[in-house]
Amino acid sequence: MKRALVTVAAFALLTGSAFAQATTTTTTTTTTITTEQEAKIKEYVVKEKPATAELPSGVTLEVGATLPQEVTLHEFGPDVGVTQYRYVVVNGRTAVVDPVERKVIRIIETQ
Repeated sequence: MKRALVTVAAFALLTGSAFAQATTTTTTTTTTITTEQEAKIKEYVVKEKPATAELPSGVTLEVGATLPQEVTLHEFGPDVGVTQYRYVVVNGRTAVVDPVERKVIRIIETQ
């Protein structure tokens, strides 16, 4: 009986650790842009007036989309507070992009 309880306890610890690890991984991939940062992004993009980008056929500008290498990403100025991200403007919509994965993490209407 004791051996069965020890086995169950060990299993619970192992699966609990694995669950905690998976939860941590999920949490670290979450990105957050505050309302203040969004306002600074809009202001920055309006001031910089970058040319609108042409997306290749079959690429849709939406959160989660991966942008191909031929789409040029722009850097934010240091005063915006999101220097870890890049952006591209398509038809008055600003896509905030993770430059490592080139995934769109947020779309902001800037027109």
